[in-house]
This record gives sequence, structure tokens and C-alpha cells, in this order.
Amino acid sequence: MLAVALDEARSGRAEGGIPIGAALFGADGQLLGRGRNRRVQDGDASMHGETSAFRNAGRQASYRGTTMVTTLSPCWYCSGLIRQFGIGNLIVGESRTFTGQHDWLAQHGVQVTLLDDPDCVTLMTEFIAANPALWNEDIGED
Repeated sequence: MLAVALDEARSGRAEGGIPIGAALFGADGQLLGRGRNRRVQDGDASMHGETSAFRNAGRQASYRGTTMVTTLSPCWYCSGLIRQFGIGNLIVGESRTFTGQHDWLAQHGVQVTLLDDPDCVTLMTEFIAANPALWNEDIGED
């Protein structure tokens, strides 16, 4: 599952964007939607990786039992989306470069798996070092 999100993150980096990817899977493991942070490419501050994957999944009758996979710990905005729609599982590639709200989600019933994946860490570490101003803009530290 993480491979899909990593592929999206790498595509985002290749497009000149922020390399965060995500994917939403159904309870049966079927890929419902995939996406990447497209804030730069689309000029849309709301187009985070998780948001993109969620939108690309289309309307679902219920999100219970679904799994959001993301290369980076989700921010408040994306964590709110996960909680709002009852996405029950979250797989996080890494939280070293940004510790989002995965603990908050766990406290509110979301099953969180933190992988600490070295590919995710390297991708973000290299991006942040090369693009500190863009990174700070993305996380609201500008």
C-alpha cells in the first residue's frame, strides 16, 4: 500500500511540487483513489496529498473500514478529513520530518500504523533541505 503513496510523492517531486503522496484503500484492500500534494502545481492551498487521494476516490456510501496511506504524518487539515469521514485506519510512512496529528487520530479511535520508512524519510529530508521556504509555506510556518 505504501508503494502507491510513494509513487505519488515521487511524481509530485518530479512536477516541482511537495513530495507527499497518499492513497485510500477500501476495506477489501481495493485501491479507491490515489493522489499527491498539488499545492504548487494547482495553485491550491487545500490540495494536500490525503485530500487529493480522497477526492480521487470519488463518493463512497461509507468510509468505515477504509485505510488512508500517506508518506508523511497528516497535518490538522488532513487529520480532520480522516476523522470527519470515519476513515478507520491510517498508515503513515514517516513522522520524523513532520509530526502531524496521527497521535490525535489514534486517541479518537483511528488505528494508526507508523512505519518510519527510510525512503519516505529520505524523500522529505532532501526536499526540505533544498526547498526550506516552500516547505515552511506548506506547513504554515512562512
